[in-house]
Amino acid sequence: MKSKSVRIVGAGLIGTSIGLALKAAGASVQFVDVDAKAELLANDLVKSGKFENPDLIIIATPPSAFKSAIEREETLNPQAILMDIGSVKTKPLLEVSTFEGLLSRFCGTHPMAGREVSGAVSARADLFLDRAWIITPTMETSAAAKAMVLEVIAACGAQVVEMIAEDHDERVALISHLPQTISSLLAAQLSNSNPEALALAGGGLRDTVRIAGSDPKLWGEILAANEAALLPLLISLQSDLSDLISAASGPAKWESLVAAGRAGKSAIPGKHGGKSREYSYLPIVIDDRPGQLGSLFNACAKADVNIEDLALEHSPGQLTAVITLAIAPEDIGRLSEFLTNDGWNVHSVS
Repeated sequence: MKSKSVRIVGAGLIGTSIGLALKAAGASVQFVDVDAKAELLANDLVKSGKFENPDLIIIATPPSAFKSAIEREETLNPQAILMDIGSVKTKPLLEVSTFEGLLSRFCGTHPMAGREVSGAVSARADLFLDRAWIITPTMETSAAAKAMVLEVIAACGAQVVEMIAEDHDERVALISHLPQTISSLLAAQLSNSNPEALALAGGGLRDTVRIAGSDPKLWGEILAANEAALLPLLISLQSDLSDLISAASGPAKWESLVAAGRAGKSAIPGKHGGKSREYSYLPIVIDDRPGQLGSLFNACAKADVNIEDLALEHSPGQLTAVITLAIAPEDIGRLSEFLTNDGWNVHSVS
């Protein structure tokens, strides 16, 4: 993105994160936002300079502000390429088509990344690293517009996935909009609950309602814009709930429910969209002193074993900690033997 000038309309979490990544890649970046404080913060973060006639305009507004933003920027910058980063693709494409000649300079996109917190203050330049970034070009999209969008995605470190707008909206309804709805519904059940009961909440509840902390105004617009794809999924869920409630009492129906959920979870792809994998786990007791984690990782590298994930359990004041490594099953024996011979306190999972 060196020597490219980019104007980002909307200084929220996603827009600002893109700006940080593009700035790091050598682009000149400036933000505009109806919220003057958000605009100032985002521009300070990227050390924005003033320029006219940007090469690229990224629309990073809520759905309700998209059309007016496109109209304003298209008029001010008749030569610039435009892209958006919204969670719904069919509606903005229809709105772009109302402007004569604009479809050739426009490409819809949707980075599949985010956080439950919002605003420029929460932005991260690495937010999109190794995440899918969907693009929805049309037959009218010019080669130059598509090339510019691909350059942006590469600069952000994301992986390109191309599809038509209608397919996008159906798929994100399942993997994004339905989870948001269910998380919000569950969290809403906690309102006016017994405070003593909520004080007992552990990781299961907190994990399940994490995204219920999302911005209500923004997500209200997103869900409304994709309601046609979302409602059939909610109706199917409603049917499943009715069947569960009416089923005979006893362990069998609950076991069936958990088994079906487990099967669904296993269908989610692994890292970088690859096939989902089951990992083996290797607990290792380490001393609470500087350099232990680094030494352990170096030992795994010497064994030529990739660490897929890890968990660390340690209490304040405790002289030891347990680090559990998640690795490919075929590597478990070899790594266990290597680390044991190297002097590490390796345990097995029964």
